[in-house]
Amino acid sequence: METNNKKYVKMDIKQYGMFFALIAIYLVFAVLTKGANTTPMNINNLIMQNGYVVILAIGMLLCVLTGNIDLGVGSVVAVCGSVAGIIMMDLKMNMWVAIIAALLVGLLTGIFAGFFIAYLGIPPFVTTLATMLMGRGLTYTLLQAQTKGPFDQSYNFIGAGFLPVIKIPFGDGTLDIVSIVVAVIASAALIFSEIKSNATKRKYNFAVNPTWQIVLKLAVMLFIIWFFFYKLSRYNGLPFVLLIMVILIGIYGFITSKTVAGRQIYALGGNRKAANLSGIDTNKVFFWVYVNMGVLSAIAGIVLSARNGSATPKAGDGFEMDAIASCYIGGAAVAGGAGSIVGAVVGAFIMGILNNGMSLFGWSTDIQKIVKGAVLLGAVTLDVLSKRKKG
Repeated sequence: METNNKKYVKMDIKQYGMFFALIAIYLVFAVLTKGANTTPMNINNLIMQNGYVVILAIGMLLCVLTGNIDLGVGSVVAVCGSVAGIIMMDLKMNMWVAIIAALLVGLLTGIFAGFFIAYLGIPPFVTTLATMLMGRGLTYTLLQAQTKGPFDQSYNFIGAGFLPVIKIPFGDGTLDIVSIVVAVIASAALIFSEIKSNATKRKYNFAVNPTWQIVLKLAVMLFIIWFFFYKLSRYNGLPFVLLIMVILIGIYGFITSKTVAGRQIYALGGNRKAANLSGIDTNKVFFWVYVNMGVLSAIAGIVLSARNGSATPKAGDGFEMDAIASCYIGGAAVAGGAGSIVGAVVGAFIMGILNNGMSLFGWSTDIQKIVKGAVLLGAVTLDVLSKRKKG
């Protein structure tokens, strides 16, 4: 019986290697920019600038898990932001009316795409390419190729505001106690989750990682948590968009790992025929995945327009590529059926760190696109080669 309690399995490098990659890329740019990317203000900007990409990556992961993508999210972001802007600026209505209207537009866009994909059998690539073109054209039509703004500060708070702070003197500046308390809670939750997970595996005689690997994994993740929260505590505290991100990560992490709906998405991506034979209504799964993507695109559109303080025709341009790349860099399988919410979020921040670091280093947007394309190609190539090797 003693040997049964000592089953070990190696750490999944694909699952946790992205955390090491995130730190490595960040450190490279810390050296190249002589520490410019480590300042509290830059860390705050990194989170605010990538909030909407993280939101889109969460929704995009569900599409990727089915073995498909959504090319229309950037245009939906723009349409929803423009609708909110028109309601507030032209119709002089309350910001809550604008938010509800933007969410409804996102919902309707998702229903539109989901219907064609799930019930008419139109390939997702073609359907979402159409929504991308129509959405961008509709944005230019609604805004008449002009910018709507500036928005009221209460609306801008969604994308540029901060949670309440409790500051105390510290060093040559101040320290936000709220940020530190949140870091403590997040650290305790992470450690508790790891202990509980390993206890459950041992209880049912499943293999677990060796202790040194568990300690290493926790050390890396705790370092990331404390680094970010400490830097935020030295600036203006926790951005409101961070709260939105955490809530969405928690909700979708639970859905994908603990619910029947989440398991059905993985089953669909793994083998659609087998999923159908097991009684899963795959058309229904496809439909709600793309409806969900529309709603999350609306949320991203609200956050983006609130951060910019205006609605612009070019808003969300290229966001679909960042969201898709985030999922693949975060370990999602190209063929579908494998991936995680945490992976997509880490992938989004890797993309964000690349964008931020290259901008600080002075590289042009042309070079940045080349680098991001190479990183995406590398991540997908590793996934394909690893599957070929296993096969």
